[in-house]
Amino acid sequence: HDVHYVLIGAVAARLAGYPLATYDTDMTPERSRENLTRLAAALRALNARVFTASIPEGLPFDCSAQTLARADVWNLVTSAGRVDLLFKPAGSGGYADLVKAAHRYDVAGITVAAASLESIIKMKEAADRPKDRQAIAILKAMLERE
Repeated sequence: HDVHYVLIGAVAARLAGYPLATYDTDMTPERSRENLTRLAAALRALNARVFTASIPEGLPFDCSAQTLARADVWNLVTSAGRVDLLFKPAGSGGYADLVKAAHRYDVAGITVAAASLESIIKMKEAADRPKDRQAIAILKAMLERE
């Protein structure tokens, strides 16, 4: 669907060698109207639904560019698994900021942009969640090895 986005979080870190698994994919999409239209089409193709812990199959929603533009965060469940869209993650300026320092990886013949370890650390420090504190230590050790 040619959606412009940057992978963030543990999936981005795993591409750089982060050793811990994750159960969802976090990404920061570019927020133009055209990109949101492409993103909405991709999400419809994946049967995206709003994730809620009490209803594992998710809740239906109007998966349109207009709806996606209404919130900064969308927690979704799709036929391909959990996807969290964060248009302006804590510690970042959003897509335009993250894509500048992103690394490109070939994943099954597709080039994907993933946030740099420095950007991931900034986001995790800004979010300041208990689960991020251990990750930050590991990510900083990875940076030192580089």
